[in-house]
Amino acid sequence: MTRDAKGTILVAPHHFPDLDREHALAKEFGYTLNAAADTDAFREGLPEADIVMITPYAKLTAADFPLMAKCRAVIRYGIGYDNIDVAAATAAGIPVSIVPGTASEEVASHAFAMGLALARRLPAGNAAIDNLGWAGTIGYDTPVLSELEVGVLGMGRIGQHVARMYAAVGARVRAYDPFVTNSFVEMSGLEDILENSDVVSLHLPLNAETTNLISTDVLATMRKGTVIVNVSRGGLIDEASLAEALASGQIAGAGIDTFAQEPLAADHALRTAPNAILTPHIAWRSNRSTGALQDGAVERVRLALTGQPLIDLVN
Repeated sequence: MTRDAKGTILVAPHHFPDLDREHALAKEFGYTLNAAADTDAFREGLPEADIVMITPYAKLTAADFPLMAKCRAVIRYGIGYDNIDVAAATAAGIPVSIVPGTASEEVASHAFAMGLALARRLPAGNAAIDNLGWAGTIGYDTPVLSELEVGVLGMGRIGQHVARMYAAVGARVRAYDPFVTNSFVEMSGLEDILENSDVVSLHLPLNAETTNLISTDVLATMRKGTVIVNVSRGGLIDEASLAEALASGQIAGAGIDTFAQEPLAADHALRTAPNAILTPHIAWRSNRSTGALQDGAVERVRLALTGQPLIDLVN
């Protein structure tokens, strides 16, 4: 912090093109902006931070909050907050605000594109060409769109978008969400959807109840030929078991944008699994989403600095 600064805004390691918005806000309020180059620098900056702006590329654990005596708020770029120990933040009296809704359409369209590509067996067809082969039996097990049974797990903003997209092309859509009873699509039980869907699209938070939701046992109960799409949180799926199910043909395809550990290890089993579409956590990106995300985070910092009530609190 510079000598004349009123305080410090700490930004976690990020992949944004720039921090122009954040710098402008800091200058407006007379604060120093500390953009941490890595996780070590981020943790070193916590004791002096009045505001912490955290990305998916850093964590705030129970051990960190005792260091944060000056902190007035934690602002999480995006909707997921499983990288923050919210209970510890609450115990320390530090509010945690998220920035939802800035890329719902982007994430939903990514999931929809993956699901359709997998349901139509496009990765298998592409692999046949790459291997100098031809059609063989590819596609004989593919339902037509009007008979495609889609299960959407989680009916928040993104899940609703996905459900509407599939419904618009004539698929039969059912959904599961423990907090939703009435919806524009048929609601059903978790086991029923997992066992009786051609496409299962995951749009759930990661918590103790959902970690490894898609396990070895669950994969074995799913309809042979099902495809799975996860653009939500990496820990929802037992990835080693999914790779085995893809190799055996029990699962016909998987579209994964989020992984339990990122970046994805060079020797990760999914890299060589057949009929997988893997993308590097980019479902949220578009020519507008980055700016919208940063604007939303800056708006919440402004609220905190001016003493106004924070929005989208998770504690």
